[in-house]
Amino acid sequence: MITIDAQDKTLGRVASEAAKVLIGKHKATFVKNAVVGEEVTIINASKVRISGDKARAKTYVRYSGYPGGQKIETYAMLTARRGEAEAIRRAVLGMLPKNKLQTKRIKLLTIKK
Repeated sequence: MITIDAQDKTLGRVASEAAKVLIGKHKATFVKNAVVGEEVTIINASKVRISGDKARAKTYVRYSGYPGGQKIETYAMLTARRGEAEAIRRAVLGMLPKNKLQTKRIKLLTIKK
């Protein structure tokens, strides 16, 4: 199990470090078609830094599939509603390969405030 301290680190740096470990790229036994990554715990998620003006400008978009069903929310709105842990989880999820192993790998991630 690997622990990453997010205090005073930017969101992208923490997410890319976690994604690399979840995929298993840090191991000599890495293979693309298997989950060889380790469990990752991110601590101090509430103290993660957002560089520049991204607290207002960064947006998360989702679509329900229905007409008029597109929902757009900013980083500030997301963290107010779900906390900084959700922003880190979404950043890591976006850095994982989009295949059948993605859900198995994201389950290895634990985020603590």
